Amino acid sequence: MGDPLTAEWSLDRWLAAHGAELVSLRRHLHAHPELSHHEFETAGLIARELSAVGLAPRLLPRGNGVICDIGTGKRVVALRADLDALPVPDTKDVAYRSVVPGVSHSCGHDVHTAVLLGAGLALSQLAGRGELPGRVRLLFQPAAERFPFGAEEVISAGGLKDVTAIYGMHCAPQVKAGLVGVRAGTFTAAADTVEVRLSGRGGHTARPHLTADLVHALARLVVDVPALLERRIDPRAGVCMVFGSIHAGEAVNVIPHEGFARATVRILNREAWQQAPTLITRLIKEVAVTTGADASVDYIRGVPPVINDREATALIAAAAATALGSNRVIEAEISMGAEDFACYLEHVPGAMVRLGTGSPSGEDRLLDTHQSGFDVDERAIGYGIRVMVHTALAELTQVPR
Repeated sequence: MGDPLTAEWSLDRWLAAHGAELVSLRRHLHAHPELSHHEFETAGLIARELSAVGLAPRLLPRGNGVICDIGTGKRVVALRADLDALPVPDTKDVAYRSVVPGVSHSCGHDVHTAVLLGAGLALSQLAGRGELPGRVRLLFQPAAERFPFGAEEVISAGGLKDVTAIYGMHCAPQVKAGLVGVRAGTFTAAADTVEVRLSGRGGHTARPHLTADLVHALARLVVDVPALLERRIDPRAGVCMVFGSIHAGEAVNVIPHEGFARATVRILNREAWQQAPTLITRLIKEVAVTTGADASVDYIRGVPPVINDREATALIAAAAATALGSNRVIEAEISMGAEDFACYLEHVPGAMVRLGTGSPSGEDRLLDTHQSGFDVDERAIGYGIRVMVHTALAELTQVPR
C-alpha cells in the first residue's frame, strides 16, 4: 500500500473543501464555551459530526466527552483534545465573541477540538477507502482545567485500551501559525495545590506579644517556605512555589485567631514531585512553630509533569516535517504550566507538541493564554490537522515498539 496522502485521495484537497467548515465550527465553540465538567453541548456536537460520516462515537458516562475509533485492527494510536473553557470573560470585539458571561475559550481548547475533529473526519475517509493501516482513537476530553481532571475520566472509560501511543497538541500564541514546537523529555511541569490554615491566640494589635500574631505568621510562611524549599531540593528539579491567596482578619486593630494561605507548587522533575508533599508539609510546620502558630496543611495532588517519550517525539517531529516542511518544526521551550495529558503518559508512551497560533506580524506575542482577549490565527487549524493526520499514519505504519 502506498502513502495514502499521495494517492488518489489528497489531504490538500480535503482541507480545501472542508477547512472553512472547521473554522466555522471553531467559532461556534468559541462563542458557546462550557466550563470543566459541563461540556455537554460541546460533546453532543462532536458526536453528531462524527456520526454524520458513519462513525460510532460514544459519550463518556457523564456525557461530557467523546471517544471514537476509526478503522480496524489491533494496533491503536490515540489522538487527544480537550473541550473545556475557563472562567475568564471574553473581551474581544469579534463576531464569535463568547455569549456566556464570564466564560471563554481563553486557552484555545476550541482550536484543539476543531483540529482533532478535522483529523478524525479526514482519517475516516481514508478508512472508508481501506487505506487506514490500523485504528485511530479520538479522545475528546473534558475538564483539563479543573480537578478532578478529565484525563482520568477518559482512562476509566477505556480510552487507552489497546493503545500503543498517544499524541496531543496545545496552542502556543508565542509561536507563529505554521510552526510546531517539539521537545523530548520534560515538556511541562507538575502542578499541585497547597492549602494552609494557621491558628493561634488572637487579640489586640496593641499587645501582639500576648498573641500568635497570625498575620505576621502568614507573612513569614509566604516568604520563608518557598525560600527554604529552594535549599532542600536540587535546583535542577525546577521547583516553583507561589502563593496566590492569603486571608486573615477584618479589623485593622484586631489580631485574628485564624488565617489561610493557598499556593501552587510546580516541579519539572518527577522524583522531586514525588518527594514534595512530605517535604513542603514539614517546612510549613517548622516555620509555623517558630511563630507560635499551629499549622494544618492540605496538600492536594494535581498532575505529574508531561515527559514526552523520545521515540514518540521523534515520530511526531518527523510527521510534522512531512506535513508542513522541516523548516517549520522548531524546538519547544519547557513550560512551568501543567497539563493533564501527563496522566495518559503514566500508562502509554506519547508526546505533546505546541501548535503555533500567533499572527505573522507577531503583534499578539504578548497575549498569552488564560487572558481575556486571547485569540488565534485560524490558519493554525489546518496546520494542526495536517500534523495529526500524518502522525497517526506514521505511528500505525512504523515497526511495533
